[in-house]
Amino acid sequence: TQSIGGLIVFAGLIFVPAGTWHYWQGWVFITTFTLCTVAYTIYNAVYDPALLERRMNVGPLKEKETSQKIIMTLTMLGFIALISLSALDYRLQLSPVPAYVSIVGDIVVALAFLSVFYVTKVNSFAAANITVESEQKVIDTGPYAYVRHPMYAGAFWMLVAIPFALGGWYGVFVLALMMPVLLWRLLDEEQIG
Repeated sequence: TQSIGGLIVFAGLIFVPAGTWHYWQGWVFITTFTLCTVAYTIYNAVYDPALLERRMNVGPLKEKETSQKIIMTLTMLGFIALISLSALDYRLQLSPVPAYVSIVGDIVVALAFLSVFYVTKVNSFAAANITVESEQKVIDTGPYAYVRHPMYAGAFWMLVAIPFALGGWYGVFVLALMMPVLLWRLLDEEQIG
């Protein structure tokens, strides 16, 4: 139910600002995003249901710290703006990109999902909200051997790719506004952890 409702809202964020259903970039993006999300969810439902539960507890209301509630609210608003502005950019043809750039954007989105999957395979405690559990250990293998916060690195590339996948590049300006918030989350997480 949550997935179907989320998909309807997600489609609205794309196709309402685009002003048309005849928006192949929107269809390819939503298909890519949905297939990656469904595959990730099914895999974890079968092989790591505790991780799936931790990943589904997302959003400002699920955070314990006031700072994280604010950060998650701003992040969600930024994500909505990133998607909607990119679709509006397509509608108004403000900064169209070639078709191959949109396809590359979708590929990067899929690779970013793959990187998040890899991170959660290595660290089953990678929750959507910031928590420290008693049996949780510091991970220094896999991607953690190279990057302190590999999930944020994967998410960053996904956010960069979304405007291009949706057929424009003005959404990157929204990402520039989101970066201080994401940095705040990362630094705040370091203090909490």
